[in-house]
Amino acid sequence: MNGQTFEHEADVGVRGCGATLAEAFAGAASAMTAVICDPAAVVPRAPVEVDCSAPDAELLLLDWLNALVFEMATRRMLFSRFDVIVEAAADGVVLRARAWGEAVDVARHQPAAEVKGASFCELKVERQTDGQWLAQCVVDV
Repeated sequence: MNGQTFEHEADVGVRGCGATLAEAFAGAASAMTAVICDPAAVVPRAPVEVDCSAPDAELLLLDWLNALVFEMATRRMLFSRFDVIVEAAADGVVLRARAWGEAVDVARHQPAAEVKGASFCELKVERQTDGQWLAQCVVDV
């Protein structure tokens, strides 16, 4: 699993890469945490269940990241570990995940930004020529 950010005007792009679609989605989630703080500073103490479904993988990525934004905002948590399963369904794709994290500690986490949501900008989910999966979009900060 590999997660990284990329510059995009006033917002920030997040990108996940992995051997599977689930690993790429987990990488994109890790990259989104990296927009906020150093993911290594977030202790994976408590699990939160997240379930999403969408007609296709690109919309599923948006639903997944926006569900995490919702969980971060309502639970006042940050996440650093993501156990993700992505499967085909009769009407699209489904994601079942457990995000592990802890309550925000401003002194320790030193949040640099607040992610407001994932957008359609630069949205891409595809298998690369090397067989790796790429999942990316721009998040509004």
